[in-house]
Amino acid sequence: MKVLLCNPRGFCAGVNMAIECVDRVLRLQGPPLYVFHEIVHNRHVVREFEQRGVTFVDAIDDVPPGATVIYSAHGVSPDIRRAADARNLVQVDATCPLVAKVHQEAIRYARKQFSIVLVGHRNHDEIVGTVGEAPDCTYVVESVAEVEALAIPDDHRIAYLTQTTLSLDDAEAIIAALKVKFPHIQAPMTEDICYATTNRQWAVRDLAAGADLVLVVGSQNSSNSRRLVETAEQRGVPGYLIDDVSELRDEWLEGVETLVLTAGASAPEHLVQDVLAHLRRAHNATVEEREVTREHLNFELPISLRVLAGSRDGA
Repeated sequence: MKVLLCNPRGFCAGVNMAIECVDRVLRLQGPPLYVFHEIVHNRHVVREFEQRGVTFVDAIDDVPPGATVIYSAHGVSPDIRRAADARNLVQVDATCPLVAKVHQEAIRYARKQFSIVLVGHRNHDEIVGTVGEAPDCTYVVESVAEVEALAIPDDHRIAYLTQTTLSLDDAEAIIAALKVKFPHIQAPMTEDICYATTNRQWAVRDLAAGADLVLVVGSQNSSNSRRLVETAEQRGVPGYLIDDVSELRDEWLEGVETLVLTAGASAPEHLVQDVLAHLRRAHNATVEEREVTREHLNFELPISLRVLAGSRDGA
């Protein structure tokens, strides 16, 4: 068996920043520490922080008054921030800057009295937070069929935005349908689908053509990881999403000569290496790393964390 190991894969700049936020706050003040929603959508990352005393909550009322709360990489709505203010919470914002950019676009269009079509998965944390910036003028669509069903008055100015972790294939089809239905619709100033989502999907697109199977390391609730599997399947190549090597089934590998291995943007590299070790040991696999592009982006830690660190140092 030959394994084509995708590069880039795994952690992106936003995930690195969010995880570093939680780690830094733990080292600054120790537990108890609260995180609103999973810091990133990866079961292993969440479990490791839980073992260090972090509590993940889905309601801000579950954070005790005066405690410290970190907002996940997926962003939150203004209503959550106001509720946190009312509880006198110390707030550290680990929102990915590329998600924050979409929030700012929504605010800008709403101020200009646009109707906003937000392309994404309506129950995803990121979409819920973005809708919260302009709930009265935002329409969420998940498919071409939902575009066709949109009823926006003809005299409205319209713009579209997208979730950062969408399938490129699906987004292209939905955006094309929007442009047909609303010829004057405005596009975001720059692409909303993030560089990491794009790069990982392009790597799978590039390598799947010569493969028998694609394996993606990532959690089931990770949007960008699920999109990698879909990218393979849309090219006629079977794909599986696994949290770790324990979920790998040897029957999937029967007759497989070339396998593409990658990881979603919230999956730790050690999980990939565990899968590679199993493939080498059980299937005599050879590994070829294939670099599709290089990533050099890093995000600074948020100002809210730097303020917290300064206050702790002063104390």
